[in-house]
Amino acid sequence: MRCPPLEVFTPSRREECGIFGIYGHEDASKLIYFGLYALQHRGQESAGIAVSDGNRLRDYKNMGLVSEVFREEILQSLRGYLGIGHVRYSTTGSSLLSNAQPFVVFHGREYYAIAHNGNLVNAVELRRDLESQGAIFRTTMDTEVIMHLVARNLKYGLEEALIRALQEVRGAYSLVICTRDKLIAVRDPMGFRPLCLGKLHDAYVVASETCAFDLIEAHYLRDIEPGEILIIDHNGMKSVFPFPTTDSRYCIFEFIYFARPDSRIFGQNVYLVRKRLGQLLAKEYDIDADMVMPFPDSGNYAALGYAEASNLPFEMGIIRNHYVGRTFIQPSQNMRTFAVRVKLNPVKELIRGKRIVLIEDSIIRGTTTRTRIHTLRQAGAKELHMLVSCPPHRHPCPYGIDFSTRGELIAASHSVEEIRDFIGLDSLGYLSLEGLLEATGARCRNHPYCVACFTGDYPIPCEAELQKDCFEK
Repeated sequence: MRCPPLEVFTPSRREECGIFGIYGHEDASKLIYFGLYALQHRGQESAGIAVSDGNRLRDYKNMGLVSEVFREEILQSLRGYLGIGHVRYSTTGSSLLSNAQPFVVFHGREYYAIAHNGNLVNAVELRRDLESQGAIFRTTMDTEVIMHLVARNLKYGLEEALIRALQEVRGAYSLVICTRDKLIAVRDPMGFRPLCLGKLHDAYVVASETCAFDLIEAHYLRDIEPGEILIIDHNGMKSVFPFPTTDSRYCIFEFIYFARPDSRIFGQNVYLVRKRLGQLLAKEYDIDADMVMPFPDSGNYAALGYAEASNLPFEMGIIRNHYVGRTFIQPSQNMRTFAVRVKLNPVKELIRGKRIVLIEDSIIRGTTTRTRIHTLRQAGAKELHMLVSCPPHRHPCPYGIDFSTRGELIAASHSVEEIRDFIGLDSLGYLSLEGLLEATGARCRNHPYCVACFTGDYPIPCEAELQKDCFEK
């Protein structure tokens, strides 16, 4: 289904969130801490943990990185054997502690904590309806909408309340929920966002990506299935599938950009998929050049695949400064290129006089890429040919990634040739949609991926009036 233009999205690229849960371990808070640490790439704005000891649920959250938010004494105070955690990246204007997760409430003599990765496309409509019935909201998150819907149906019991609540929402959601004695994991019927199940000795763990399991030496069991509600308590595990069966629509941009390369998502290793993207770029674009070079770190693995398939040398011609902190002072307008230079610096002796194939994972606005290309020209590059390991982004995503407004997506209003000229390249090429799907092992027809950001074919209707900038992850 084709969605109307979404001109009301926040004009910035939002990264995703990371969620983690554990049941049955005496050091739950510390294991959640390490799980969130492994998922830090999915959100750097805030971090939070909620833990239960069977009687009381305690939580702590704050703005900043996981290592900044949690000190040893804080983790010691979060005593319990089950709990959940969340890392979040927000858009400009929503960087508030009140919007940090997990979202915790005390209702009907029970504690509930919920953490959410994804985005609901009917959250505004639901919130208006709830407010008209007297509901009071503390945040601007659509996560709170889910909790209100659950609370409204708790007279039927928690499991039925959750089913009834989720039957009202539309969109993408992977959830972890905990009460005093239960851990619940949920994935929406189309499975947009990844969520997996593992085991550490006698404890069960749930995480957005398997890299969180690796750090705590948990064993990967399986993915949470699309449309599955998994309940873990002292009786063991129970799965229910209350929603009508539908075609899966996994977010393909997880492979291109979001997921860590050492993770396994949607049944595949991210590193190997990204290498195949580069190999298929080489199949589609045969460029006479001296070397292949990525923009670190996003283009690294596709560049390895391209170099391998094209028999061109792979070089790290741009060095990334890994010690640039989040609070690095912002440059003034007349120094706007300084922020790029402080993060990435070219190796001039390697670049000078060379014909270079640059590999990038995506081009959203093109402004940052343009600055980087100018830096390489100044370093003496003879030719610069850029290949992008996905098709052009022409449509916003309403399911939790939230690219820029359509007007700010450069490929939405410019041809490939115009983008090439704007950035300052000798040539520019994008991987075809067929190549992208082939890299994942999917067939072009009946594939299980959401590719709406490339095609505009939205698997869930997303009416323009509902795309208000008032709900954030």
